[in-house]
Amino acid sequence: MKNIPALTLGALMSLTLYTAHADSIQRIDPPGSSFPISQVVTVPASAKLTFVSGTLPDVADPKAPKGSIAAYGNTETQTLSVLNKLQAILKAQGLGLGDIVQLRVFLVGDPDKGGNLDFAGLQAAYTRFFATAEQPNKPTRTALQVVALPLPGALVEIEAIAAKAP
Repeated sequence: MKNIPALTLGALMSLTLYTAHADSIQRIDPPGSSFPISQVVTVPASAKLTFVSGTLPDVADPKAPKGSIAAYGNTETQTLSVLNKLQAILKAQGLGLGDIVQLRVFLVGDPDKGGNLDFAGLQAAYTRFFATAEQPNKPTRTALQVVALPLPGALVEIEAIAAKAP
């Protein structure tokens, strides 16, 4: 084994770990962190993958001016709306939020926060759906601040990838 390059040996060790659990989705948390995301999610080749396009919030206050942030609510309200919509979309496919393996979150800076993204608002809504006693699975997640979204007044758009092992 000493003549096997380290990269190859590492690949063999990874292959061994992967094949030992070839039919299950593996989630690895960041070391020493209680943050509600997984650092790595490994999906077996036999899994059914479902890709959900960017999902935007529904109107929260129909009396507010159309296309305004007030019409859709703050970041927390909009995130709740989007995650509820994602839940319904996945349910129609025979999946649930626990099947999500990756989320990509696009956030517009909140004018009430000086144009900064409201990460606390995102987290307040997110932690109602992920890493809970009822739904302990944690996807990988990336949150990005963007200048604008295609829906005037929207502060949040989320796209998802879900996987179901056979």
